[in-house]
Amino acid sequence: MSGEPADGEWKEPTPEEALAELEERQRRPRAFVRAPVALVGLALAAMLLWEGRYDFAYLFTSRQPLTLGAEGGYALGELLPNRYVQLHGLPTLRALYVDERSGNSVIVGMQGSPFLVLRAPLPGEERLPGRAPPPPDQRPFGVRGRLLTEEQAGPYADAFPKFRSFHELQPHDGKLYLVIEGDRPGKDPWMPVSLGLLSAFTLFNAWMLVRALRAAWPTR
Repeated sequence: MSGEPADGEWKEPTPEEALAELEERQRRPRAFVRAPVALVGLALAAMLLWEGRYDFAYLFTSRQPLTLGAEGGYALGELLPNRYVQLHGLPTLRALYVDERSGNSVIVGMQGSPFLVLRAPLPGEERLPGRAPPPPDQRPFGVRGRLLTEEQAGPYADAFPKFRSFHELQPHDGKLYLVIEGDRPGKDPWMPVSLGLLSAFTLFNAWMLVRALRAAWPTR
């Protein structure tokens, strides 16, 4: 204790010593509490950034679509995932229908290619209650959208093994790809806001951690 001499006789500390000791006691516990909280915040931010890494990266891709060709001449050497692309092709004879919050969607393949396409139903493709889903419209069609691998497809990944079993697609190096029609970079106005808030949250927690460690182990 401050003010205690070597022979064990107690001596009242000076006001300056008492104030310094009080500040030390108050400062160190708070620092040790802030550090774990900041670490938890950093871990949470890292998890959210990792989960949204494909969506955040897509914000910075080119707004100009990458042309992947058409039936009989696909540019398979230009398959860059998580890019904005355009292509044209002949639909497969079978399709999968997906129920989403915004309504029903159709996943149809392009014959002789490694591409699946997620799009809105065309006239005549609507599902009616109590009836089997209709076959996809067989007219050739073009599409612009976001190109994803099976690993990036999220809730649509189940469509890949089903289309492999249809034997109407031609995998490229053993892989199939999904094009989400109309999904262009920057389409979702909330994505840049989410990235900005998450980045600010990460920087704030990093700053809090550094500050807490400096307070706990001050340099002399």
